[in-house]
Amino acid sequence: MITILGATATGKTKLAASIAYMKNGEIISADSRQVYRGMDIGTGKDLEDYYLHNTNIPYHLIDIMEPGEEYNVYAFQQDFLNAYHEIVSKEKTPVLCGGTGMYIESVLNGYRLQKVPENSGLRQELLSKPDEALREMLIKLRPNQHNNTDLSDRKRLIRAIEIARYDQEHSAEEKHFPKIDNISFGIYFERPVLRERITQRLKERLNSGMIEEVHYLLSRNITPDQLRFYGLEYRFLTDYLTGKINYDEMFSGLNTAIHQFAKRQVTWFRRMERKGHIIHWIDGQLPLNEKLDEVETILANLNKKPSQ
Repeated sequence: MITILGATATGKTKLAASIAYMKNGEIISADSRQVYRGMDIGTGKDLEDYYLHNTNIPYHLIDIMEPGEEYNVYAFQQDFLNAYHEIVSKEKTPVLCGGTGMYIESVLNGYRLQKVPENSGLRQELLSKPDEALREMLIKLRPNQHNNTDLSDRKRLIRAIEIARYDQEHSAEEKHFPKIDNISFGIYFERPVLRERITQRLKERLNSGMIEEVHYLLSRNITPDQLRFYGLEYRFLTDYLTGKINYDEMFSGLNTAIHQFAKRQVTWFRRMERKGHIIHWIDGQLPLNEKLDEVETILANLNKKPSQ
């Protein structure tokens, strides 16, 4: 498998689709929000990038859920394996592409597969506790807690405690995720350039119907709270459309939030490297054909290496 990763606004989809075309491959999306139908512009699906040289590049794990339905790492792992085996069975190359570090790491590092059932008794107990007590409980259960969203959203906080408690009590039931033969490529830009690209892309999306997209989702009986749950674009645009903030506040706040999100993505991928995962970084400012040449050169060199 070939994996293309990087922060938001780095051009991952275009590169992944080009590699899939070049290698007779199919895309598997690793994006926690692109699974939802109707959430197209805000999640950056860029579906036009999958059409190359009069060919539709097949893709998986996009538009498979309705907004409001729950999707998590466990579900992603199941869906990933189904897509991966389907692609391999056709003797084609799987190309994993996305910026959701937890999803990518969950399949490359073989996190254990485990579906955690709801614990109604525990939930009742947790509902009576203040947020600060819940945060302390989660940190005690997970000293290396890295997902800040779980610490700031009460619903996710309770679910995270439920999962952490279950993991603690059922560690013997561990199942191993199959080892995937993979090579990872990352696209990087210097921070000032990436910031510029993020701001420019935000302006383009706002002018291309992103506000109308959120307005349509709200008209489909999806509550403002449900949309805010998806963060970033959906939180700020929902607040704008429901009159909580004005346009300038929406743009400024959203622009800053996306910059912060991109920084967290880069931090996640650097942490993966520190843990031993090899990422071949490609300069995002190179023309597409030069990026593809770099990928080809690295793949060719790997194939030349004698087996140990």
